[in-house]
Amino acid sequence: MEWQGWFSLAICIAVLATLTFTRIKPHLVMMAALTVLSVCGILNSEEVLSGFSNQGLVTVAAMFIVAAGMYSSGAVDLLINRILGRPKNVRAALSRMFGPVVLLSGFLNNTPVVATMIPAIHTWSRKIGIAPSKLMIPLSYCAILGGTLTLIGTSTNLIVNSLYQSLTGDVGFSLFSITAVGVPVAIIALLFIWIFFPKWLPDREQNKAFANLREFTLEVSVVHNGPLVGKTVEEAGLRHLQRLYLVEIERNDTVITAAPSEEKLHGGDRLVFAGDTDAISDLLRIHGIAPSTDGHAQAIMTQRAERRMVEAVVSPHCTAIGHAIRDARFRDRYGAVVLAVARNGERVKGNLGSIKLQAGDTLLLEARPAFVSRQRYNKDFLLINDLNTEAPRHERAYLAWVILLGVVSAAGVELISMLNAALIGAGLMIITGCCSVNQAEKSLDFNVIITIGASFALGMALQKTGVAGYLAENIIHFGDGKPWLLLILTYLTVSILTEMITNNAAAILMLPIILEITEKAGLNNVPFVFAIMMAASASFATPLGYQTNLMVYGPGGYRFADFLRVGLPMNAITGTATLTVLLIGWPLVLSE
Repeated sequence: MEWQGWFSLAICIAVLATLTFTRIKPHLVMMAALTVLSVCGILNSEEVLSGFSNQGLVTVAAMFIVAAGMYSSGAVDLLINRILGRPKNVRAALSRMFGPVVLLSGFLNNTPVVATMIPAIHTWSRKIGIAPSKLMIPLSYCAILGGTLTLIGTSTNLIVNSLYQSLTGDVGFSLFSITAVGVPVAIIALLFIWIFFPKWLPDREQNKAFANLREFTLEVSVVHNGPLVGKTVEEAGLRHLQRLYLVEIERNDTVITAAPSEEKLHGGDRLVFAGDTDAISDLLRIHGIAPSTDGHAQAIMTQRAERRMVEAVVSPHCTAIGHAIRDARFRDRYGAVVLAVARNGERVKGNLGSIKLQAGDTLLLEARPAFVSRQRYNKDFLLINDLNTEAPRHERAYLAWVILLGVVSAAGVELISMLNAALIGAGLMIITGCCSVNQAEKSLDFNVIITIGASFALGMALQKTGVAGYLAENIIHFGDGKPWLLLILTYLTVSILTEMITNNAAAILMLPIILEITEKAGLNNVPFVFAIMMAASASFATPLGYQTNLMVYGPGGYRFADFLRVGLPMNAITGTATLTVLLIGWPLVLSE
């Protein structure tokens, strides 16, 4: 190798060390490496920026928006509510959870799927009385396994396929090419989770009902002609809400206190609840429930798509002090609707509309986005906390499913490319109102996108300067020319790298080297590429190796050792299953 090769290898080692031993974010590290490669002339401007115009990267971004449409329309809630139910124990809960999580992760990027499912599973765990710590790691692992079922299930698969196309000039892999590997591996791994995880995972109960939480009074309305009309309190799912309880029902100027489970709901019923902020957010996602403080519930519902929840503290200068909420013309005055009130950390007795506001009251509001910026310059409220939640658009839930199935079908039968299918799907999610432009923008994880785009430059430098070929020759020598041993070494190397750095970076760095190995040794590169995809995704041993692990770390109340306890065996099981399937199902040596 010439100096360019040794310099590129040094940069690669520096990137690995920085990602492993420091807390510098991956996108900053990769951008720094890209800058050095460009300034030193190792890569020209076209090569440096090729990753950002790569079709795999654009597909990943489009699928983030498709996932946002599924969540914002309530399509995910529709699936969860129909399937999850009320299991009696942890194994029954895992059995209910496996299906929807694996299904969604197979066709949506698994990172936004987990982001979508965390609050849903957290709420569900409270409802069925099972600690979140028993379900959050399985949620992440299920999403990881589901992501290995198709080419669009995880950004890693898409990126590996795109880099493979650019390096080899081949057409690449179809949507379901990796399914033959992913399905048997997922079945084995899920069975392992079902058998052992209920015993191995800790039981850490969090947020017992009303423990150290500010308690709000909340009033909502049953929508006229909505899906809850005619259902009993029990059937509507309002009896077993955790950290939220039904205080009374107001109907036609009469009040039903301690409403029995058999009480049937009528259109226009006002339901008075007490609970905390998180539980209130869960309640407002129920289809057929509308905020109600002044008889304008239906008008409010028609405007909810562009509204969000805001927490505000009433200042001594607020003009609404001393007035009952129903008489204060709050909505006209501030462009916001009062959803709930807390005073001195406790709920205020009585129905919401009759509560007279006092200085220091904490209000949960549904307001237009401009409310936060406008009130920061006024003196009516001391604290404005944008909770950044928007109500789901339930009426578009089925439409979102149609769009997703259309994207998958069109790409699956190769009617159009995955890139075009994803772009059309993302556009339809916005055009049809399944998600707003604001929600679509927020769904794009620019740190992940920058990391992937910049990583391409490093992978290209390894191949262009001869580093990939140099390392390939040494690995072939170490593997003694045995194809099965080279396949095992490939999987183990990527698996170890993935636990230390990001899965996308590990796959991008290894692919050029593996392609050199298979070309020099006359081997079939397909099982080796599949080994990279599977190993890059199968990162279970630490919360740092895969983004979804890090996402469930806090909500599950985990410690680092919890991941080691269950993750190391998971790595061993999935690795053994993957290599067995690849060795049985694909010839390693190219036929003459």
